Amino acid sequence: MTEMPPIPEISVTEARRRLTGANPPRLIDVREIEEYEIAHIAGAELLPLSQWPAIAAEKLADPGQSLLIHCHHGGRSGNAAEFLLRNGYSDVTNVAGGIDAWSLEIDPSIPRY
Repeated sequence: MTEMPPIPEISVTEARRRLTGANPPRLIDVREIEEYEIAHIAGAELLPLSQWPAIAAEKLADPGQSLLIHCHHGGRSGNAAEFLLRNGYSDVTNVAGGIDAWSLEIDPSIPRY
């Protein structure tokens, strides 16, 4: 088995820059619905990690599409990004610090929990 290279990771500041630029990536939130209802980033698509891999296959049909993956702090989204990269997706990036960092550094109106 070949070893997986490190999962690409960016800061929330870089994520915001990419999301507001030309050809923005899809922002995928892998937290659970209860967490999403507490706090979420506008435009993020909820695909709970507990429902993978079926939901990923259904909702992420284009393995070449640019994806930013986030969760609460970055652990679950790292697992989701690794899953996608192992399954043929080519442009997947984990958002370091997740929605907690987004609330602290980008949008303090998003509740922390």
